[in-house]
Amino acid sequence: MYIRAAACYDALVTPVRKAVFPVAGLGTRFLPATKAQPKEMLPLVDKPIIQYGVEEAVAAGIDNIILVTGRGKNAIEDHFDVSVELEAFLEARGKRDQLDEVRKISNMINFTYVRQREPLGLGHAVLVARELVGNEPFAVILGDDVIDADPPAITQLIDVFHRVNGPVLAVERVPREDISSYGVIKIDESAKLGPGVFQVSDLVEKPSREEAPSDLAIIGRYVLTPDIFPALAATKSDRTGEIQLTNGLRELLKSRPIYACEIKGVRHDTGNKLGFLKAVVYFALRRPDLAEKFSAYLRSLNLQAPVSRK
Repeated sequence: MYIRAAACYDALVTPVRKAVFPVAGLGTRFLPATKAQPKEMLPLVDKPIIQYGVEEAVAAGIDNIILVTGRGKNAIEDHFDVSVELEAFLEARGKRDQLDEVRKISNMINFTYVRQREPLGLGHAVLVARELVGNEPFAVILGDDVIDADPPAITQLIDVFHRVNGPVLAVERVPREDISSYGVIKIDESAKLGPGVFQVSDLVEKPSREEAPSDLAIIGRYVLTPDIFPALAATKSDRTGEIQLTNGLRELLKSRPIYACEIKGVRHDTGNKLGFLKAVVYFALRRPDLAEKFSAYLRSLNLQAPVSRK
């Protein structure tokens, strides 16, 4: 039997106003490109990866972004700040379209920043944002997962959150051979919540293919309630010394129901090279100014994969 955690809000009427973006990672998979720039600033066509997530939050009605940063992340702060020199240059040259685009970025939403001094895991990154979040529900958006969806992925979660009155995780069905790269949920089969919405009975971090309780993997969108913070504080570090958000959610599950929403949309995991390259092609082909010529170029290629040499 679940005991509903005490909270000074009602999810049925309380808006989700804040989103936490954990961006303190070192981006080692993209070295040497990320030696001197954050991986979140790698461009998908002409926008950095993180801007896609921020625009998603804005479209969902969120009005405050909390960036959990680390060393070497100043470029992210600069990107969303006012650039007086650049704006003056564009205005002097009469480049009105580019000027409007630059100003739109800096006027997009309110940003606050908090430093994660050590890379101690996603759960720790969320815990670092505790004081800035306060006692209200909030979103967590992992910028590596760029999701093209209508309505936006985080909006889909917020809609479910208001319906079930509890934390909601985004999930996606993944092939069994890839399941060990994800946190995976076990479904409470007795709860009937409608298509694509599930009540979670357990969560497992990176299970083996044989031990995975389902093919529903947790992806980079969450709507959480503030009782996640004491749950994370009570969560032990794993063997790598990190506090995993999945394990914190498992702790929270002892005191309240948690739900999952299967996202309707196209997700790209830009945290690995192949996913990043697929995302570049996908978003280039979604652009009216690029699609026709880029598509023709791709069709013209007659490349063969290099022979693997052992």
